[in-house]
Amino acid sequence: MNIALWIVTGLLAAAYLLGGAFKVITPKEKIAASGSSGRWVEDFSDGGVKAIGALEVLAAVGLVLPAVLDVAPVLVPLAALGLVLLMLGAAVVRFRRHEPKLVVVDLVYVLLAAFVAWGRFGPESFTG
Repeated sequence: MNIALWIVTGLLAAAYLLGGAFKVITPKEKIAASGSSGRWVEDFSDGGVKAIGALEVLAAVGLVLPAVLDVAPVLVPLAALGLVLLMLGAAVVRFRRHEPKLVVVDLVYVLLAAFVAWGRFGPESFTG
């Protein structure tokens, strides 16, 4: 179970680090022009998109660094829980925009982050 949690955590951290950094450094207009999956930015201000990106980067760091450094490892499941909330919000935005295929993708991310939160709060906790 611990190995599965680390694999999912690593994949989530990589995805959110790259995606979040992209949102932070890329202008909103360029994100919107990048394809149908980036059209959601039309519903947010430039600062809002940057804030979402910054939250994703912080969550990616929070998924890995506290456990690796053994400093406040309780932050790992809290970061995963934060991603659950962030992606539930993303799913709501996609639902309102009538993008059902992308809602499914967002819900897969919710399930993966929820798995990490459950595993690190419960059976494979770093504190127990």
